[in-house]
Amino acid sequence: MNHETIITRARMIELLNEDLAREFQAVIAYTVYSQTLKGAAFSDIARELAIHATEELAHAMQIAKQVDYFNGTPVTAPKAVKMSGNAEDMLRFDLENECVTILNYREHIRQAEAMGEFGLSEVLRKIIAQEQEHLTDLAGALGIENPTIEVARV
Repeated sequence: MNHETIITRARMIELLNEDLAREFQAVIAYTVYSQTLKGAAFSDIARELAIHATEELAHAMQIAKQVDYFNGTPVTAPKAVKMSGNAEDMLRFDLENECVTILNYREHIRQAEAMGEFGLSEVLRKIIAQEQEHLTDLAGALGIENPTIEVARV
């Protein structure tokens, strides 16, 4: 994560497009993982991941709207989605992605506020709240405590 606080509108467009690509990645990962997790132990989390997919799509719509607000063009390609035949691996991939997303949005909130773009910071705060719920669901499914975000990203 880059710790630049004062940025230009053009740089914010770049950062938001990175966020958008990550949201597209999440939609794809949650969709695929929800349909391919196998075993009785994962049936409840598979249903939850399907819900996460729709929530991530809503996040993508909100981020694309913000890119447009800044007079940018939203990206159309997702970041790469990791795959595995192991259900726990898939959940760990999602957990890691949620940590990265939360860290980036925290930084982007600071940047938006430094720019005086409080509407954007409020949009990102609402998204973070949902991303943290996803993190909690994934940690619970893995039988672990919620990770400390800064540590989990390393």
